[in-house]
Amino acid sequence: MKAPCLALLLFVSLACSVREPTLDERFEALAARFVDQSMALAPVRASFAGDHRFDGELDEISPEARRRSADFARSLLDELASIEGSELSRANQVDAALLRNSLESDLFELEELREWAWNPTRYAGLAGGAVYSLMARNYAPIAERLSRVADRLEQFPRLFEQIRETLEPARVPRIHAETAVSQNRGVLAVLTNLVEPELAALPAASAERRRLLEAMSLARKAVGEHQIWLETELLPSALGDFRIGAETFDRKLAHTLHTPITRAEIRSRAEAMLLEIHDRMYEIGLRILAEDLPNGRPRRGGPPVDADKLEVIRSALEVVYRDRPERGEIVPTAEEFLEQATRFVVAADIVTVPEDPVEIIVMPEFRRGVSLAYCDSPGPLDVGQKTFYAVSPLPADWTPEQDRSFLREYNDMGVQVLTMHEAMPGHFLQLAHSNRYPSTLRALLSSGMFIEGWAEYIEEMMVEEGYLGGDPKLHLIVLKLYLRSITNSIIDQGIHAEGMTREEAMSYMVGKAFQEEREAAGKWVRAQLTSSQLSTYFVGYLEHLDLRRDAEERAGASFDLKAHHDRVLSFGSPPVQFVRALMHDLPIPE
Repeated sequence: MKAPCLALLLFVSLACSVREPTLDERFEALAARFVDQSMALAPVRASFAGDHRFDGELDEISPEARRRSADFARSLLDELASIEGSELSRANQVDAALLRNSLESDLFELEELREWAWNPTRYAGLAGGAVYSLMARNYAPIAERLSRVADRLEQFPRLFEQIRETLEPARVPRIHAETAVSQNRGVLAVLTNLVEPELAALPAASAERRRLLEAMSLARKAVGEHQIWLETELLPSALGDFRIGAETFDRKLAHTLHTPITRAEIRSRAEAMLLEIHDRMYEIGLRILAEDLPNGRPRRGGPPVDADKLEVIRSALEVVYRDRPERGEIVPTAEEFLEQATRFVVAADIVTVPEDPVEIIVMPEFRRGVSLAYCDSPGPLDVGQKTFYAVSPLPADWTPEQDRSFLREYNDMGVQVLTMHEAMPGHFLQLAHSNRYPSTLRALLSSGMFIEGWAEYIEEMMVEEGYLGGDPKLHLIVLKLYLRSITNSIIDQGIHAEGMTREEAMSYMVGKAFQEEREAAGKWVRAQLTSSQLSTYFVGYLEHLDLRRDAEERAGASFDLKAHHDRVLSFGSPPVQFVRALMHDLPIPE
């Protein structure tokens, strides 16, 4: 046979031996590309996620950067559309649905909601987070991290200039401008509290130390100039409407929840559950008052009317409010309660407790002004690093009466529930499990509805399992905080889609959910600053509760609570509808 024929046969043989990638392999390659390239588009987010390849870079805030992000989302959506989802493995079907929702949400945010043009609070978090994400955890030697801090601080003048060029002052709502003014001041506190104490790690005469000090000086000047602009130009011109409107709210809510429930269904279930919780709080309130009053509290003849129920509940809450921290004692109180809750969860054996470290900290200033507390877990690529349960101190300019109002809300039992929610067995424990799920994509695209719903669900579960001996005072506060999540969902849609006023929202929160004035006032601010996020608590709670009841019905007498919890947490943090499908071999939702 002639040489050309041999060559032809060899080519045909090699061509036939090349295997086409399976659909799962195609999707996994696409997912890997998303994880890799999305980090490059958002370096600060990458640092928080534990991807430290871009620690020396700082996000671009420019039309070109937004175009790159939009083009990236569209290209992946097009490629994803060519992969037949029903033929993927069940795990990949879930991840594909999460990726599609995330990419569509990104395009909605970039091109329709356009918060980049009217929400300055997102930028204070970006600037403060640029340094905080490098200094909060010991993922690398301190000298290396300080060098990356210097890299980022040197880019602060460019960052703030781009922010000022991007924001459209006339579209900025006043509450967003006021919060940005406060948060921007806190950016410098990150340098004072986290960077300056570590300067000794760099030799006094070293070039790296001189560079860092120069970069810090440059950054302080840039932050100061931006502060002046916020106060003298942005704030006086901030005339935008904080309400995003019904149509936009519904679309954002659908992306946030990634579940079929509608705004109307949320409202209907919330209002029905509010009455149910009132009934339960009334019965618990009678028990508390019977124990507290020397001669008990007699019931009136006949069934109680609503006014009677509310009076009993308020009277019982007054008993609980007697025991509360002093100003400045919330953090040490939370530390004590975290140890107590951890001991109980381990002893009761109701869920597997990871050995990851957790620490309670004072909330960084650049993150204050939205909520009292949050859980800052390490990113999915920093598994095993420390989790921070951050608590905000009371503002220094509050009056004694405002302090009293706040501490009545965050009484001893309130801090107990807060600690269960944020740490044990709430966010800290759940996210420690989630970060161990093998799909990095799923960890990056975690569902806030799953996460917040779990933290709401475990509160009453702890009471039912005997925490603090099933103390009725604890149970009353747990139910009161369920009322908070219910009213969160009602005012969320009421404010942004229905024109609810401050007076109406305050009346709802104080009158029907028994919130103290300071708590309700803070939630009014938070509801203006955010949209759709406040609905995740109630919807997530409902779906976790339904999932538990379904599992109990399926298992009958063989139901094992710890096995159920560990199974639920074994899938990462996708929306609960996907967990249900994976647990019970049901079709994966689209």
